[in-house]
Parts: sequence; structure tokens; C-alpha cells
Amino acid sequence: MAEAPRICFLIPYFGRWPFWMPLFLESCRRNPDIDWLLFSDCGVPEGLPENVRVEPIDYASYCAQVSARLGINFAPENPYKLCDLKPALGYVHQEHLKGYDFWAFGDLDLIYGRLREYFTTARLARYDLYSTHARRVSGHLCLIRNTDTMRRAFMRMPRWQERLTDQTHHALDEGAFSRLFLWRKNFPDPLFKLVGLFNPLRRRSEFVEAFSTPDGCIPWLDGSFDFPRRWFWKEGQLSNDRDAAREFPYFHFAIWKRGAWSGRPLPAPSAIDELARCPAWVVSEDGFSQWT
Repeated sequence: MAEAPRICFLIPYFGRWPFWMPLFLESCRRNPDIDWLLFSDCGVPEGLPENVRVEPIDYASYCAQVSARLGINFAPENPYKLCDLKPALGYVHQEHLKGYDFWAFGDLDLIYGRLREYFTTARLARYDLYSTHARRVSGHLCLIRNTDTMRRAFMRMPRWQERLTDQTHHALDEGAFSRLFLWRKNFPDPLFKLVGLFNPLRRRSEFVEAFSTPDGCIPWLDGSFDFPRRWFWKEGQLSNDRDAAREFPYFHFAIWKRGAWSGRPLPAPSAIDELARCPAWVVSEDGFSQWT
């Protein structure tokens, strides 16, 4: 049996860890053969899984390192601008990726399921980029082969230096970077697929909807907008109340974070720590709770 490709997630994050961080980290722990490298000034969380490493660095120093590596003046006032940097992270942190077959960028507002059940060894042998959306790069989770060509792919974005050095958030990961791989993405399916045959980057990429982000603009499995209301995490496996027989690679709760959860009092850190030690939990519009 072929050895599973080595994967490292690169995530810079500054300010303050989100309240659900212990749950995020526990879902990382349940993927022991995948690594996460976080660059942050938030401190090192207690009980950090062995496959997660936090490299302490302040925001200004991190931006200075990016500037030196890219040969630009990367000095955004708002750390949210780091989203634009995602396609370049493999190049910026090339020295951290020695020995890895893939690097990935992503977000913290999600819970992982069993990633290797989705990104199997056979699947990862086929392509150089794996997006979990069908018609755009998924900014919250995207795997890229660790080759010089793919680390430098972001340099094909028009005016990438200008776009990274201004103060505007351009959503380059899901916009300009996506367009390198997906030409005419709004064409009807047959024509869209035909156009893709003429794009070498597209031919070496997988864009498959993983149905990880409910309550958004993408219809659910059956084409409806009837989304799951409860997600269940049990010892690393992830399912929901609508697709009981299906296991999902991760759940991205961005819509609830910005909507149903906004304005509510944050749960006590001790309560989240205790929940993270439980073998199963539920995620819903009401937040996180124990699954009994």
C-alpha cells in the first residue's frame, strides 16, 4: 500500500484565539497524521495536540517576514488582509514545508472530520490542487501540492504585488486565484468543462463540492436550500441531522458565526474546555453542546 502523502496546514492568525479553539484543536488531534502550523501572537493553548505547532510571532514581525520573502511592502493595518495572502503561503513558508507532499491553507471557524477518509492516498495521487467547492477555490480549506510550480502559482495573478500591498481586502484566494484554474466559471456545465480542457492548471486540479458550508449560496446535496440544522462530531467522525448516512470531511460554520451566534454572550472558557474533553458534541445555531 502506498504511503499516505504528508500534509501541513499553514494558518497565520493574530489577535485572540476564537472561543471554540479547544474544539478546533481536538478535531485536529483526531487527524494525527496531518500537521498544522499556526503563526500567531495569541499564545500557545494548553494541551496542544502533538500534530499542531504554534510559532509565536507578533503581527508586525510576521508582515516583515512576508515582505522580505515576497519582495514587497506587506503592511496591512487589518489582519483580515491575511486572507489575500493564502495562495502565497506555500512560497512564503517554503522552509517549513520540507518533507511535505502537500501544503494547505484554511480558517479556524470549522471543525474537522476524518480528513484522510476524504483526501485518500488514491485521491491525492491525481491532482495538484484540491478545492472543496465546485466553482471556486475554497478559502477555508484548500490542498496544494508542494512543488515549486504550485508554490509560485499565485504569481500568475494579475497585479499580485499591487493587490497585496494595498489596504483593500480583495478575497484573492477565492477570486483572482480561483480564476487561474477556472476560466469562464459562470458558463453552463458542458461549456465550462470544455473550456477547462484548454487550461493546464485546471486539468491538474480537482474542484468538487464537499458540502461543508451550509446556509450559504450553494444548494445542498439534493439541490434544495434545506440545510442541516445540527452537526454531530463523535470521536473524529462528522455527520449531521439531514444526511445521517454520510460522513463529511469538515464543517464550516461561518454563516452561524456571523449570524445566529453574533451578539450572544460567549460561553465560559471552562465550559468549552470541558466540552472538548467529551467524546461527542453537537454544533447548531445555538452554539456548541454535548451530544448525549
